[in-house]
Amino acid sequence: MTLLIDGHGFHYEMENLCRLFFPHDAIKVVHEPAEDEVVVTTSLRRGEDKTELFVEYRAYITNERSKAEVPNHHADYDNRCELVMAQLLFGILAKVCRFTPKWGVLTGVRPIKLMRRLMNEEGEAEARRTFTEDLLVSEEKTNLAIDTVRKEDSILQLSRQDSFSLYVSIPFCPSRCAYCSFVSMWVEKSGHLLPKYVELLAKEIEETGRVAKQLGLRLETIYFGGGTPTILSAEQLSFLIQAVNRSFDLSFVREFTVEAGRPDTITREKLQVMKDLGVTRISINPQTMQDDVLERIGRRHTVAQVRDAYAMAKEVGFTNINMDLIAGLPGDDARKFADTIRQVLELDPPSITVHTLALKRSSYLNQFGQDDYARADEVEAMLACVQQNLVRNGYTPYYLYRQSRTIGNLENIGWSKPGYEGYYNVYIMDETHTILAAGAAGVTKLKQPDGPYIERIFNFKFAYEYIDRFDEILARKKKVCPFYEKYGKCSQLPG
Repeated sequence: MTLLIDGHGFHYEMENLCRLFFPHDAIKVVHEPAEDEVVVTTSLRRGEDKTELFVEYRAYITNERSKAEVPNHHADYDNRCELVMAQLLFGILAKVCRFTPKWGVLTGVRPIKLMRRLMNEEGEAEARRTFTEDLLVSEEKTNLAIDTVRKEDSILQLSRQDSFSLYVSIPFCPSRCAYCSFVSMWVEKSGHLLPKYVELLAKEIEETGRVAKQLGLRLETIYFGGGTPTILSAEQLSFLIQAVNRSFDLSFVREFTVEAGRPDTITREKLQVMKDLGVTRISINPQTMQDDVLERIGRRHTVAQVRDAYAMAKEVGFTNINMDLIAGLPGDDARKFADTIRQVLELDPPSITVHTLALKRSSYLNQFGQDDYARADEVEAMLACVQQNLVRNGYTPYYLYRQSRTIGNLENIGWSKPGYEGYYNVYIMDETHTILAAGAAGVTKLKQPDGPYIERIFNFKFAYEYIDRFDEILARKKKVCPFYEKYGKCSQLPG
């Protein structure tokens, strides 16, 4: 597909909209007319009093056109032009593809953050109108966004200007799942790096704690993610968790999560270490409860192992357990997914996170043909099954985000029973406060205490880079204090 951008700078939004409808196609963006089997033209012409916007879709024997006008004196001229252009393109592509994405022209990761801002600035009624009429979001998804905002509010109010969360990255997995695009290394090839990585990670944790104490920051949540943190031995887990416990003031910590992840890496000894050292929440992630689908996506464990790991965690004393699922996996369908929901509800976890499959270019899913993927309407049916069954069983949505290239432009939702919401998930998606990150591929996000500005500090992506250039990792931590000196020292902020 060729996307022609003529007379405007909205190429990013136009490309993302094309990708909603053509997730498998390579999209070539040009600024001069070009020949291709499929050409989408988006054009802006500013006249004396008004601006004309024009969109055309041309493919084989199909030719669809649409146009609109924006007054040049419009108070928010540039944003209005971009929105109207997006509406035109969305309308044409929905017509030719016979498919209307329920999140409308929204392509960003954080629709809940947008809804919250609109509700705060304009009130719920106008926010609802903006979503449904301007952004073309369905009534169903608009209601979901409003419900999620209300649920998140009680959690966001707990955060203070001096609050922060800690993320610890363990970018290793036992093997690579077909759908995964994260920068992780599997132990068969990179396991020899683990001992040195753990040693240096503990040092970065200690340095991060020193900086946090110097600034008077208040630690709210801790999250060990990956990768698969339970790829570590019980001794390595203990070593890193103890590094956190001695490096930070834990007086105000509301939640300590370890993403236990794949059940084939979970042992009673590891669970006991986590429990004894203060971990309060874990995630056991089957992704599906269908053995044939697990095999198809390269997860080397069984449904029986999921059940065993969950029972073991309960026996050790964990009461706050999340389970992750993915809708739209190759080989899955609505009937199998409904059975997965049934099996997970039998286990009765306090929280369930349901992701929509994202068709990432760097994942192994590219080896499958398009017919192997559940169609968008079938994934919608899967998510409808989730909502119906989880609401019936006492779960409510507490956070929501989206990824690029998800099937049907659909969402990822965290569901929980009352009192079992994942605070870290809410804080990172809302960008409520600073996240200090340690480990390869970790991204520290420094949040202005009394404003919206965010500054990022990136660690090296790969474990071997992290090890080889560790001095640079520690040097980058020195950027944290100047940020707070510029935007307000937390020890001087009202509490």
